[in-house]
Amino acid sequence: MAKLLHIDSSVFPSEASLSRSVSAAFRKTWEEQHPEGTVIYRDLAASPVPHITADAWSAGYAAPSERTPEQSAAFAARLKFIEELEQADAVLIGAPMYNFSIPSTLKAWLDSVLLLGRTAGETPSAQGTPVVVVASRGGSYAPGTPREGYEFVQNYLEAVLKGTLGLDLDFIVPELTMAPRNAAMAELIPLYQASRERAFEDATTKAKELAQRLAS
Repeated sequence: MAKLLHIDSSVFPSEASLSRSVSAAFRKTWEEQHPEGTVIYRDLAASPVPHITADAWSAGYAAPSERTPEQSAAFAARLKFIEELEQADAVLIGAPMYNFSIPSTLKAWLDSVLLLGRTAGETPSAQGTPVVVVASRGGSYAPGTPREGYEFVQNYLEAVLKGTLGLDLDFIVPELTMAPRNAAMAELIPLYQASRERAFEDATTKAKELAQRLAS
């Protein structure tokens, strides 16, 4: 049975968050394709992962017998997130852009699962696992736009998820989400609507394609 690890990080509820809405559409299609499968869901806004501490960090590089009680407890929390990633057949991440980067809650999750010699290094333990990231943003940071140089979501996640964890990375990028709320962006509403529609179509298509890929 296929197992999906679904992570949301938007601080807003589903009706106000396009990253949540699009990831929910992906998950719905996934579950239709895998009725006997399982989904591990983590809402990082509702239940934040603790930010990395010195004990949690250093425990990853100490032998179990040499860890202090504080290190052991901190590493046990990290291990739960690491094992969820390793055991997943696919990963879905909602990653809205906040102040040009990812939410701090998502960064905290990444800090927990990145462990040199296990999930990172020459042979990452989750290497090859497909991951789809819904990277929503209020404006546009696509190549050729005025704010292209401020794009630190896709660039960062490509370096971490693909370059370090070795995951098979794909993006869905709904943009211009502030257009309906910002009078100065009113002329961009048609572009936002097209981007939104395309994002939902991509979510359905990619979920089906990934389901077929894993089934084969």
